[in-house]
Formats: sequence, structure tokens, C-alpha cells
Amino acid sequence: MTERRRERKRRFSVCALFDTERVMYYNQNVKTAEAEKRCAMGFTQQDVSEFVRENDVRFIRLAFCDLFGELKNISILPDQLEKAFKYGIAFDASAVRGFLGVDRSDLFLRPDPSTMSVVPWRSMGGVVIRMICDIYYPDGKPFEGSGRYVLDRIKRRAAGMGYSCNIGAECEFYLFREEEGKMVPLDDGGYFDVFPKDRGENVRREICVTLEQMGLRPERSHHEHGPGQNEVDFRYDGVMETADNIVTFRWVVASVARNNGLTASFEPKPVPGESGNGLHVNISLIKDGVNIFDGDGAMRRDARSFIAGILNRISEICAFTNPKEASYARLGAFEAPRFATWSRGNRSQLVRVPYAYGDSKRIEVRNPDCVVNPYLAFALLLNAGLEGIENGEELPDECDENAYLAQEGKYPMLPATLSEAKALAAKSAFVAETLGKKAAESFLEG
Repeated sequence: MTERRRERKRRFSVCALFDTERVMYYNQNVKTAEAEKRCAMGFTQQDVSEFVRENDVRFIRLAFCDLFGELKNISILPDQLEKAFKYGIAFDASAVRGFLGVDRSDLFLRPDPSTMSVVPWRSMGGVVIRMICDIYYPDGKPFEGSGRYVLDRIKRRAAGMGYSCNIGAECEFYLFREEEGKMVPLDDGGYFDVFPKDRGENVRREICVTLEQMGLRPERSHHEHGPGQNEVDFRYDGVMETADNIVTFRWVVASVARNNGLTASFEPKPVPGESGNGLHVNISLIKDGVNIFDGDGAMRRDARSFIAGILNRISEICAFTNPKEASYARLGAFEAPRFATWSRGNRSQLVRVPYAYGDSKRIEVRNPDCVVNPYLAFALLLNAGLEGIENGEELPDECDENAYLAQEGKYPMLPATLSEAKALAAKSAFVAETLGKKAAESFLEG
């Protein structure tokens, strides 16, 4: 049984998406061509329609992100599902930050059936499901400001070069409680602490269970360095799937925290003087069925060029990977990089090549924040690496020292402020080509 089929089987079981007969169809008939095709594709329109009919679905949430990664949604009733799949559901794009003006404001949401999941904390007295949507103009053309559209273009570029990309994400967040009208960290715990220093373990457990119910695969969770700071890591997936998963993850964390009387924060530096919230992006690139970062000794030429491409463009794309002023207070401390350098195992570098084995071989990009639009950030990082491969860029020497102690000027530095990062991005032909000139300008003006 392939990994993809095992994942399908797991999701059917966890989410209870189909009755016994349909589960048996998928689990017992996977040797047939039709079943194999359907298992590989993920949920289909037919799957969603049958689930809605058979499982007392009361509401269907159609979700998407604005240009800045903020989650939006509209709820429709089941009798609108066929219309949503066929034509899309119209909305006022002028009311969504970074999209369109009032003079041309109609856009349509078309749900991607492969992203269907139950919303567990809303499914009482009737099931609520959610699907992530692609966005279109009234004439059926894709909307260029949709992060999914931008990322899909770069994903197809990678495929044209013979590569596919998997990404794993390590997401950090703080939990706060209200005390005398002020928000204070939930606890005084530190890295890997346990109860009673760690007061967030029950919340993390609920987050992990909820993620499983929604089809994600949490693998690790623990208390992080800062007081009230936590981390939950879920299994790597394709580049689009992981971007979707990050959006889902942030929603789940915020909702579970609020349901427990707490507030979750993904902000880059929510507690001055303490560790910031990072989004460590673990990238593996596959060509001809082989992970290009796998193997002992010297890295392959394309692997080295991929890293070189990211280092070469990182300052131009920091406005998107680090999109807030507080992002630049995070960089340069508490294991967040400030130089465009790389190394094996050294956590003070921007790109780290962790010691790992087999499918776990990867690179880790350590500067992004958890508040990013993941579709845009992944598109820029992936395209920078692909450009490095295409141009045969040479990887600079490995930096083995503690980069936090390095003198300024010794290595290329990341922007020091958001305004500096935006100025570099505004002049970048690479950013305009990757995101589209209009989307890039709208983001930088936002």
C-alpha cells in the first residue's frame, strides 16, 4: 500500500467521512484502476456531495486567505454546494484587503474538494465542514492575487524542471491568559519543561486531537523557550498541502485556545526580551524519485545550487517571510538568524542542513515568521531555489561559527527593518516575476 493510500485510509477512519460500504470500497478495491485513481486524487466533488447528503451536514464553510494570509470564509447551506462547485460563490473583493477596488469587485470562490474536513468544535447538532477555495474572475480566469494561484504557478514550474517539493513546518505560538485586564503568558516554563512549569500541555493535546480530526498529522508538541510559548509540528506534505495546513493550524490553535479561555499569538515578538515565534520551513526536493538532499558526504550540485538560490534572494523576499516590524526585533537573537549564511546542524544560520536520515533529509530555512502568507512565502523560497538550480549558482562556504557573535560586514546581512525589506522587494524583478507585479505591489503597499 502506498503512502498516499495509507493517508487516505487514515483520514477516512479519523474523520468518519464515509459509511462502511464506502470505506470497504476504498480499502478493499484499491487494486482496480478506478479506485487507485480516486485514492491518489484525494476527495472529489462526488465524495463531498455524498458526505453532505449522508452525514447531516448543516453548513459548508468556504475558506480562503487575503493577500496577507488572513483567513476568511463564508458559510453556505448544502443546497448551494452544486452551484459552488459549478460556478463559484460570488463575494465583494473590494472588502478584502489587498484584492480589488470597488470599480471591479466581483470575484468567485470555487471550493477545492480535496481540502474537505470536518470542523469538530462546530459540529454539534449537525456537521460543519470546510473546504479551501481557489478564486476566479467572473469570466473564469484565475485571480492573480490568490496565494494558491501564485504557489500553483511555481509548483508547475518546478514540475517542468522535473522536481516536486515537500515541506514540513515547525510552528511556534504563545498562550496568554487575562489577569487584571492584562494579557500575561500562561506559564513560566522553558524549553521542553513539564507540568507544573508547563501549563499548556492539555491545550496542546487538544490542538493535536483537533488537527487529527481535520486530517492533519501532528507528530510532536512541546513547550518552547519563552514563557507560555509552545510548538506543534505536523507531518510534511506537498508544498500546496502544507500551505493549506498552516492556515488550518493557525485557525485550530486560535480556536482551541479561545475555547479554553486563553488567547494564542503567532506574532513575531509578543513578549519583549523573550524568544520570538518562528516558522521553520523544512524543504525537501524530489527528482526522479530521489530526494536531492539525501546521501552522505558532498551534496549534489543541484542541492547546493538550490540553497545558493535562496541565500541569493533572501533579502529581497524578507518583506514576505518577515512581514511585520516586530519581525526584525526577532531576527538576530534566540536562534533566529540575521545573516544570509548556511551550515550543517548550526542553528545560528539562516539555512541549516539538519543531521537526518532517508526521507527526513532536508534543508531548514529559519527566518520566516508564523504570521506569513504561507502561499506567497513558499512560492518565493521555492522559486529562488529553482532559479539557483537553473543558473547553476555556486554555494558560498559553510559558516561554522556562532553567527550571533560574528562581526557585521563579515557575511551578507538580512534587512534590519521592515521598511528596508520593503524597499528591496519593491526593486526586485524576481519578486515581481514570482508573485506577479500587481500582487507584489498590493502587498508592499498594504
